[in-house]
Amino acid sequence: MSRLDNGKANPVIRNGIPETEGREHQPLSVATARASAHHGELLQGVFDDGEGRLHRGLVTLPLPSQESTVTFWPREGSGIRTRPESRTKAARAAELTLGHLGLGGQGGDLTIESAILIGHGYGSSTADVTATIRAVAASAGTILCQSTVGRLAVAAEGASDAIAYQDQAILFAHREGRPIEYFGGEFPPLFVVGFRGANDQPVDTLAMRRARYDSEEIETFRTLRGLACRSVRLQDPILLGRVATVSACISQRHLPKAHFDTVLALSQWFGACGVQVAHSGTLIGILLDANAPRAASRTREIAKTAIDAGFADVQMFSLNAEGALLQ
Repeated sequence: MSRLDNGKANPVIRNGIPETEGREHQPLSVATARASAHHGELLQGVFDDGEGRLHRGLVTLPLPSQESTVTFWPREGSGIRTRPESRTKAARAAELTLGHLGLGGQGGDLTIESAILIGHGYGSSTADVTATIRAVAASAGTILCQSTVGRLAVAAEGASDAIAYQDQAILFAHREGRPIEYFGGEFPPLFVVGFRGANDQPVDTLAMRRARYDSEEIETFRTLRGLACRSVRLQDPILLGRVATVSACISQRHLPKAHFDTVLALSQWFGACGVQVAHSGTLIGILLDANAPRAASRTREIAKTAIDAGFADVQMFSLNAEGALLQ
């Protein structure tokens, strides 16, 4: 036996996730965990991994004010039941997490409490899945690292986002469950006014055709990636707003928003940093530098204008901003 073996068997790999068979655990207990929503993306496209391979990736815009709360109730027997019913992605996430912890076959019930709208780009299913993974791990007295949560989430739902990484600025491969690049910090301070068209219908992400980007768009993504990283390192919200606007304009060619030109003009009128969208949803957001003069009052003015214009689900929120609260 070689010293590299140490007498240990190689881990079992299922769905790309190693199962930690043989790990000692305390008895499972009832546990609750939360995960926040998001408001679409600041950047989404395809990106080089440095070795010539392209990966679909995104930079998520967190929305901490909305969240999913999941409670895991272990029970005798096998299988995962959910309340509400039909939350199959969350049930799958629970099964995968139990398997990862070496507890495959353990049964349980999930209680999911969430007011996050489905199908508009808030990441409702990913919030449910991420909170489920955390709750199951907590039930076993375990905290999983963010990378493991991200991989389990993608395995459970096929594509996910960077909710597991909270407010860290990363470029995330949403169909592989791994970071493509860490940008080295938190997002610049932003105020955001988010909304959607009043008549916008939910988007069935499973039925959506994947965007097919041309060579010019792919080259643009290369530039946007570098600028996004620079905006984080310099804490430059104006630069990040420009990145988000270009990405949103590219998204218009693949999943157009009916009122995009109106929102873009509104952003320019109020001197905002730019606009962002849900690349697989209906949401649009206007980004403002939270440290700029009159930032909070201008944010409120934009929100009022959006309400008067008939937009739905108008909300204001901040990202890594200190000072005046948005009300």
